[in-house]
Amino acid sequence: MLFSSKKLNIPDPSEALPGSREPVHVTNRHFVNGHPILPPFPDHLKLALFGLGCFWGAERRFWTLPHIFSTAVGYSGGYTVNPTYEQVCTGMTGHSEVVRVVYDPELTPYRELLKVFWESHNPTQGMRQGNDIGTQYRSGIYTYDQAQFEEAVASREAFQKPLAGSGFGKITTEILPAGEFYYAEDYHQQYLAKNPGGYCGLGGLGVCYEGG
Repeated sequence: MLFSSKKLNIPDPSEALPGSREPVHVTNRHFVNGHPILPPFPDHLKLALFGLGCFWGAERRFWTLPHIFSTAVGYSGGYTVNPTYEQVCTGMTGHSEVVRVVYDPELTPYRELLKVFWESHNPTQGMRQGNDIGTQYRSGIYTYDQAQFEEAVASREAFQKPLAGSGFGKITTEILPAGEFYYAEDYHQQYLAKNPGGYCGLGGLGVCYEGG
């Protein structure tokens, strides 16, 4: 993941790499809290999907929140079916590295997840996050219903004001309806819990999100 230099433009669907019929195998147990990471999940829980750059550090940001049921890392927003990590790293699948959060909205409102999202990375860098360069590292919020979409758009507008006031540029975060989520390989899941000294290039800008 470190110092990756990849394509800076998402490929056309006709250029995307072919996928696989079989999804990757993952252990259906969160390494940190023991909960399932594969559906079905209890009916009262909801899903959220975010891209903040390298998904190792991004996932840790969310699993450390209180009351989160589980998290998983994977690939979304592209064209290749059941991509491998190696394929995503070429920049020819169209996918970004994402974290899927399974949460109870009664205990953790979506706005709290948005606050973690905005404050944990630099959403102004386009197709990169720090030294990680390429389309897979783009900032994105991928929503599962209209309420999430509207709240995400409003949060982007709200965060732009303090960012600009602190001298930062325009937010480049894409906000789109969630597409298919493809699990990343088993060793990526909760990577920084399994490898406490592992690489994490994630860092915020020191600007507080004060949205509703």
